[in-house]
Amino acid sequence: MILYHASNIAVSKPDILHSRKNVDFGPGFYTTSLIEQAKKWCERFVQVGDHAVISKYELDDEAFQKCKVLVFNAYSDEWLDFVVKCRKVQDTSDFDIVMGGIANDKVFDTVELYLDGLIDRSVAIERLKLQQPNMQLTIRNQEVIEKHLHYLGSETIC
Repeated sequence: MILYHASNIAVSKPDILHSRKNVDFGPGFYTTSLIEQAKKWCERFVQVGDHAVISKYELDDEAFQKCKVLVFNAYSDEWLDFVVKCRKVQDTSDFDIVMGGIANDKVFDTVELYLDGLIDRSVAIERLKLQQPNMQLTIRNQEVIEKHLHYLGSETIC
């Protein structure tokens, strides 16, 4: 599987040490299989006058056979519960790889309304179902990165 990572530098040796703790799928190395999504992620670097670089990787198929993987095929109760736990830094799962929709601005707004108690679970799920799912793949285990993620190069976007 080909994956992309947006940053202000080329990331030839990814690690999970530089990850924030309170993100969608918990600390890890965040990628996407969608080049257009990676380009969109680059916009945040360009907006602050920084360089925008997309690094490209191949995640070998063996990773999906040998690792503990969690896949969300759609926004759902399970996805919402998992993201809320991760954002509150309360996730205790031991998944090596987590794949699913990203909490983009519109999705994030729904999650925040739910977390703040301004909408209930059923309203949150209905709102999430209306969103175009994106895709993020997070590797949460450094050993998986070192064994299964292969750097293919980087391209400066701006």
